[in-house]
Parts: sequence; C-alpha cells; structure tokens
Amino acid sequence: MKRLSLLAALVAAGTFVPGTANAVGPVEPMPGEPQEIRGIDVSNWTGQVDWPSVLGGGGLFAFVYASEGTNFRNPLFAAQESGAAGAGLFRGAYHFAQPHESGGAEQADFFVDNGGGWNADGRTLPGVLDIEDNPYTNRNGLDHCYGLDQPRMVAWLKDFTTRYRERTGRDAIIYTTTDWWRNCTGDSSAFGRNPLWLARWGAEPGPLPAGWLRQTFWQFADKGVLPGGQNVFNGNMAELSMLAQPPAELAAAGRPVGRYGYGITVLNTGPIPATRVSVVGRTFGGRRIIGASPGCDFSGRAVRCTIDELQPQGTAELKFATEPIGSLGADPIDPAKTPKPPRSTKPAKSTKPGESAKNIRPDKHPKNNESAESSGLISPERPMRIGQEGHEALHDGLGARGATTADVASPDAPEIEEPEEGMKVTIGTVMVTVGSDRE
Repeated sequence: MKRLSLLAALVAAGTFVPGTANAVGPVEPMPGEPQEIRGIDVSNWTGQVDWPSVLGGGGLFAFVYASEGTNFRNPLFAAQESGAAGAGLFRGAYHFAQPHESGGAEQADFFVDNGGGWNADGRTLPGVLDIEDNPYTNRNGLDHCYGLDQPRMVAWLKDFTTRYRERTGRDAIIYTTTDWWRNCTGDSSAFGRNPLWLARWGAEPGPLPAGWLRQTFWQFADKGVLPGGQNVFNGNMAELSMLAQPPAELAAAGRPVGRYGYGITVLNTGPIPATRVSVVGRTFGGRRIIGASPGCDFSGRAVRCTIDELQPQGTAELKFATEPIGSLGADPIDPAKTPKPPRSTKPAKSTKPGESAKNIRPDKHPKNNESAESSGLISPERPMRIGQEGHEALHDGLGARGATTADVASPDAPEIEEPEEGMKVTIGTVMVTVGSDRE
C-alpha cells in the first residue's frame, strides 16, 4: 500500500555558479499562513484532478508522485502531469525514497526514466527526492531511518542527488522534515545547493535543517481548499520561472599560448544551451592583436567574439595572437599608419560535450615577420573547434600558468592586478585576466 499523500515542503537554496546570480535569492520565510504563490502535490491516492479548477482557485504549481524505490510507478502520473501542464501550471515530479532497498544512484535512474526528468520548456520544475519517516515500519520492521545509520544515509543521499544532476543537469529538490533530517542524517549541511521543500503543517515553517538558510517550498497542510497537499513558494513569479528555466551559466579560464598568444576557454556549466555568447577583450602592456579565432572581430588592442551556441558542459576555446606595438616600424596609434589584418565575422562554432574535435593549436603564434593568417587563426577554412582540452583546463586548476580569474565582474568582485603585459576578457559577468608568465 502506497502512502496517502506527499508529506513535505520544497525549499530552494540557490547555488552560486560563476557567471550567474542565485536562482532564488535569500529572503526571510513568510510568517503566518501563506497568501501568495500556492501550489499542490498529488499522488495516485488523490485520483483524478480538476486542473482548471486548481488554476481558478489560485494554484500555480503542482508536484506529481512519479515513482517509489525501483519497482513502483504511479499509474495516474501521466494523466496528472499532463493535466497540470494543460492547465498552464508549473509542474514537477517527485520520487518517494526507499533507501534500504537499493542504492541512491539506482533509484535516481528509475525516477528519471519514469517521469522525473527535466525539460527546458520554461514550465518544468526540477525533480524532487521525497525523504521522510519510514511509513512501512510495521511491514519491514525498520526504524524511521530505514535501518541506515547517519553516515550511510548521507552517502545514499549524495549518490541520488549526484546521479540526478548527471542525468538532468539540475539539482534535485529535497523534500523532508527538520526532525527527520536531524535524526537520520545528523543534521548534515552537505546539501545546501539543493532546493529545499520543507514539510511542516502549521502556521509557520519553523526551524530549518542544517545547510539551508531558507525554504523554497513549504508544505503547510495535507489538505485544504485545493486538491492534495497545500504548498506555498517562497518567492515571486519571476523566481519561480527562474527555478523552472535557469539562465545559462558560464565559467572561463585563460592561459598564455606560444610566444605572444593567449587562450580563453569558456565552459557552459548550466543545464541549458547558451546562445550568442559575447566575448569582449583587450590587451595591455604595449601589445596589439594581430590574429584571432574565427567568430572574432579585432582592431588594435580590442577584440569582440561571438560563440553561436554552447551546449551544457560544452566548451569553446578562443585564441588570440598579439605582437608588441610598433614592431612593424609603424606608429600603431595612428590608424592611417597601422595595417589592419583581415577580420572574420563568422560566429564561432562549438561541439557537443564528448564530441571529438580538433582545436586550433599552432605551435607558436606569429613572430614579427609572420602574418596572423599563416597561423590559421583567422582563416574561415579552419574554424575554431571545441574539444576536451579546454574542458579539462577548467577543471584542472582553471587554466595554466600565468592565468588568473575572477568569478564575477561586479562591484563586489575582487580587483585583479594587471600584469605588466597580457589580456583581459569579459564573458557576460565572468572576467578573466591572463598574464604573460611563459616557460
């Protein structure tokens, strides 16, 4: 026999990623009975739902029971989920955990394969891991923590949430109660990046589990004027929309390349493609740009590039060749005397994560008597490609020797001291400064 209703409330703790702001900023929990953005949770025990009446009654989101353990699927899930979608509600699915039966990763796979995935349609919320008191103690003879001690429970939760992110690109929402979390995980603070759905029936949310400063969703009653469990979102409509469809998230790293070159690797760390990514940079320390990857337009010390599209976890590598100002015997400050190299206006291309590609990797950038075009940097026939090398650079110390990075170019971001010569690049809110330390 399956449980009668979902006993939890969702909490979204926004996680900072370089290049983005928190999806849901920190705010104080709303006191008293919630009055604003309401929603419901339903299961097979709820039966058929009149979804237009839910919307008419003020319900704006719904969570639908999808699966349990690795052997139960809600027979009404398809009808309930499609009904919520048809009424225009934000909707998500939840999985009722049975941590004593199988591993966390295995149950995450079962959940994703049976309705718990995520779609970038602007209306699908991340999936929910419902972890609470064992409701089957009379049948399985286990305690409220399913027979797992605290370290094993934390490990199981990590396995589930890690696999869910691998499969969907999103952090699973965790539905739980403060008492259960304290008793069965030792009040672990390891899951603060996962949105929290807090279950506490009453007039206020009360104390939160460790690791969360706020709840994103709160289940304040098991029944009410709307069908199923009664919930409220701790934010506004813009924040709810952002939880369903987060902005693209970008990170970047830079490094010297060859004698006078610089490389910038851009990584899409988010779950949705990033399109028309603009990269703006300039050199300093007496250098001008004489070559760049396709998709870049440059003149003097300035460069602007466009990356058509970056898939989730995809990387793009941009390379720039420079030379000391005045090395050609002309005054580079005078545009009439400065020879301008050909420019490429074709947007940079990218490959999907894991796709084999050859990066442009000239052994050395042009010397004084070499042209930028001879390096292949601005040749349309040799477009810039995205490959594994740049992806690894970001995860391997964020670049190579001579590279420094600042996560966000905002008023609160730390000042980056410019080396005597180098290059500074801004990608959205991500800023990278590359020095000239070379072997």
